[in-house]
Amino acid sequence: MSEYFDVGVFVTATVTLLVITDPTGTVPVFLSLTGRRSPSARAKAARQAVLVSLLVITVFAVAGQAILTYLGIGIPALQGAGGLLLLLVALDLLTGRGSATPEAAEDVNVALVPLGTPLLAGPGAIAATIVFVREASGDIGAYLAIAAAILLVHVALFLSLRYAGVVIRLIKESGITLVAKVAGLLLAAIAVQLVADSVRGFIAGG
Repeated sequence: MSEYFDVGVFVTATVTLLVITDPTGTVPVFLSLTGRRSPSARAKAARQAVLVSLLVITVFAVAGQAILTYLGIGIPALQGAGGLLLLLVALDLLTGRGSATPEAAEDVNVALVPLGTPLLAGPGAIAATIVFVREASGDIGAYLAIAAAILLVHVALFLSLRYAGVVIRLIKESGITLVAKVAGLLLAAIAVQLVADSVRGFIAGG
């Protein structure tokens, strides 16, 4: 059976992607961006964010290396761009501009950006997926294992976001405001780390 499905690759890819995407860690950011919306709107945002992430990761799994090579983009550039985008979102959360006009926020599909990408399908997850596919080297069993790992991780992400409403019922309105500030701080830290990794990548590559 191992020749048709590589269990080792499946376990390694699943654990790696779970650590990078951090399903439970995305809940505060999700709540800060969608906490004031209706339950149906939050459920829709969760579904869309996970589907966008799954689509992006799948595309990069199939043709990621070719896309980056064609565009002349390296992983450090991808990390830097993702870091800067997350930093803008973090600043909005920290200053309150992202939550000051909830009516206007309704018109912005945060499920696509920044939730779907670059938060869920971020530079780390994309880079890890490209590396796993590259190491598979035509092994069908490894490819199937990577595909299964990607699906399982996104199921975990969906469950975490879909049932984030339970947290909202516990923390109420004031809690959402506090979560937004904490999430902004965490996002800013992640953004700075991505930019730092990008700089190190450029220095090492140069």
